[in-house]
Amino acid sequence: MKILTALPLVLLAACAAPEIELPQGTAARGDPAKAVPAAVETVVTTDPAVDADDPALWADPRDPSRAVLFGTDKTDGLYVHDMDGKVRQFLPDGPLNNVDLRTGFTVDGKDYVLVTATERKNFTVIAYLFDPDTLETRRYGVLPLGMGEPYGYCMGKLGGDFYLIPNNKAGEIRALRLANGAPLETAKLAYSFKVGSQPEGCVVDDETGRLYLGEEDVAIWRFDLSPDAPTDGIKVAAVDGERLTADVEGMSILRDRGAKYLIASSQGDATYPVWQIEGDSYAYKGRFAVEGGAIDNVTGTDGLDAWSGPIGPFPEGAIAMHDTDDGGEQQNFKIVDWRAVRRALSLP
Repeated sequence: MKILTALPLVLLAACAAPEIELPQGTAARGDPAKAVPAAVETVVTTDPAVDADDPALWADPRDPSRAVLFGTDKTDGLYVHDMDGKVRQFLPDGPLNNVDLRTGFTVDGKDYVLVTATERKNFTVIAYLFDPDTLETRRYGVLPLGMGEPYGYCMGKLGGDFYLIPNNKAGEIRALRLANGAPLETAKLAYSFKVGSQPEGCVVDDETGRLYLGEEDVAIWRFDLSPDAPTDGIKVAAVDGERLTADVEGMSILRDRGAKYLIASSQGDATYPVWQIEGDSYAYKGRFAVEGGAIDNVTGTDGLDAWSGPIGPFPEGAIAMHDTDDGGEQQNFKIVDWRAVRRALSLP
């Protein structure tokens, strides 16, 4: 009986296409990635098997030393970390994937940070209100999406309205408009787009109303969030194995010294390519890997977020990214100092 039971498993294993593991970080093929050490990593002492995925950074503009990192656990919920990596709060809301936030969401006359994350069991968006005065987070609402399992997600804030932007494995992207302070269930479809295969990471440039989206094995695309804009995407960068390697995962925008940079995470080789956004063009500036220093290297990276300007101990900005292997079964998030990236890539 044991032989008969094992035989189909052997045949299935023989037929399955092997997953090719590419060299990681500074050993990656293509344009050499510059080493940048992690300055901080998140630590969860209550769960040895954290299934981390996507981070979101926030700093108080009144006092940037008051700052937090939100991080999803694809099995259990949402962590809120202080900037030394320790857990401040945990919200056990199930398998949360991508998380994003926007400030200035006013409820009952008080401004909160609206934090939202996709939930992959019931196919919803869960919203939270983060109080910038107390640094406490509470549940605000749950929104069914009606598009199957949400895979990637990001937010935007345009003209006073908040946009919730999920996508799914079929390549469907929806932008749901939510009025400032309105109940979550009042969010309505404003725009929809489509790509040919599975997307995930995305980021909205609120200044220009542009959505940048990663189609995992193909390219980074740009869409305009405006009523008269075409729904076809404009290619920003192709997955070429030289600068950008599949899978394209997290994506963020950082502003520094009058320049604006688009940063992506390449899960296949754990590198982070950087482009300077110059109107309708994108100047490639190089890529980096998180290696060196006292904290372990980043491998198999997924979600990513950047903060422009001072945040916590970082006076000129920071980038947070997922690390798939922190030893044992636990995954976590690393934070790098933007100044170290700027030096490594010789940015002005």
